[in-house]
Amino acid sequence: MGDLTGETGLSLVADIGGTNTRVALAHGAAVDRATVTRYANADHADLSQVLARYLDEKGVTDTQITGVCVAAAGPVHDGVATLTNLDWRIDRASLGQSLSADKVAVLNDLQAQGHAIGNIDPADLVEIVPQPPVSELAAKLVVGLGTGFNACPVFDTAGGRFVPPSEAGHVSLPSCGGAMQALVEAMRKDHGFASVEEVLSGRGISYLHRVLHGQSCEPATIMDRLDKGEAQAVATGRAFVQVMGIVVGDLALNHLPFGGIYLVGGVTRAFAPWLGPFDMAGAMRAKGRFSGFMEQFGVFVVKDDYAALTGCASHLARL
Repeated sequence: MGDLTGETGLSLVADIGGTNTRVALAHGAAVDRATVTRYANADHADLSQVLARYLDEKGVTDTQITGVCVAAAGPVHDGVATLTNLDWRIDRASLGQSLSADKVAVLNDLQAQGHAIGNIDPADLVEIVPQPPVSELAAKLVVGLGTGFNACPVFDTAGGRFVPPSEAGHVSLPSCGGAMQALVEAMRKDHGFASVEEVLSGRGISYLHRVLHGQSCEPATIMDRLDKGEAQAVATGRAFVQVMGIVVGDLALNHLPFGGIYLVGGVTRAFAPWLGPFDMAGAMRAKGRFSGFMEQFGVFVVKDDYAALTGCASHLARL
């Protein structure tokens, strides 16, 4: 983007995770990827410190920022975000005052991913299950697996795009008998409640491995052993993908995303090569007499690690 000091009409977008916050500048719906900077949350007291540091490093004043949108990994209510895995509170009103921006928005991180759909480079989409032709206004579903788990539907209407918030990771893990029943019972014993996120997340990989094999192991080690074909890691990986398929199938029936299901997040990308071999589609479609109906939902993996930033910029551009 070159020298930014004389530019106006800039938007500031940020993606706040449990460990790091990524910040970037955008023009309209387009994020300038050369300006993306990552900051460790542990080095800062709150988001305002991160944003002030970023603007100082880029040589941009707050008066040049006309819009700001942040995506937070936690529930958002009345413009206030409470992060699930970080002791920060993000307030839309305070954010707008500190940056003197005309347009200010606070989104859940999955909401931001939902706003990015349609603005992602096709090269960053990996088709897992073919998508039948549908209307552009067909509902879509974004499902994120990373530090935690969440999902949200995406509705395109004549009045614009609507992406309602959700905390889908904290609903009950379905119990389908057999291995799933044993997993649910183990989770109730260990955690008091069997939630989706305790399995379908980074830490969930380790927990599932321990339940299956009685051994503690880091997620990265399990994934490395999976790549090498080690039997226990393969069993863990297969079980993870099967649970993923069951949960995604349930969510698809809840929201009817005829426009496609988009899987996002670091854990999703790590498992992308295994979704086909471990038959995620089969697990997703195993819904009894509705199994044929489930074939109407295509599934994609979003490889773009900056999609939440794109979603923030896209949302601001639509306001």
